Amino acid sequence: MKLEKDPLNIIIAGVGGQGNIMASLLLGRLLVAKGYQVIIGETYGASQRGGSVMSHIRVTNKGEVSPIIPKGKADFIIALEPAEALRVMSEYGNPDVRVISNTRPIYPVDVITGALEYPDIDDLKEIIEKNSKEAKFIDATEMALKVKTPILANIIMLGAFSAWHALPLEYSDFEEAIREQVPEKHLVKNIEAFKEGVKAVAAH
Repeated sequence: MKLEKDPLNIIIAGVGGQGNIMASLLLGRLLVAKGYQVIIGETYGASQRGGSVMSHIRVTNKGEVSPIIPKGKADFIIALEPAEALRVMSEYGNPDVRVISNTRPIYPVDVITGALEYPDIDDLKEIIEKNSKEAKFIDATEMALKVKTPILANIIMLGAFSAWHALPLEYSDFEEAIREQVPEKHLVKNIEAFKEGVKAVAAH
């Protein structure tokens, strides 16, 4: 299957504890199973809750590429935390980048203690929309709470991304990957969460 560009550059960004590395591995393994070469690189801030964690996923049919996406060259940004969406855009964004972001903030220690102020969510959305080709926002955290498994916001975001048809993949490809990667006892909740993400974008 042909990519819309090669390499195709995807960043999954979040903070420690949100599961973006698990999401990137699931997406990477799915793409490898479909015959693509996939290179994943990760960068970390502080490892505790609130520290930035970013996965670079580079999809290609051409051969080896570096594991880290060059600055300003992201094609897609999947953000599990809204301020991280803006931070990643400032480094890797460009006028053609497409962004899908969770809207629920995770406040770092400096915000909790009052040393810093968290940006207004509406302002964040406006900046992201103005500086990207397309942007979508969903409250993946609230949706995860509804399926009674708050840690599955990452799977909801993957579902939302899949519904965007950004990659030459079908819904069934994602579901098969989840079935292969997730333990049986967690499978039903993961698939339910994925479907919620798909529906959230379909409803936009």
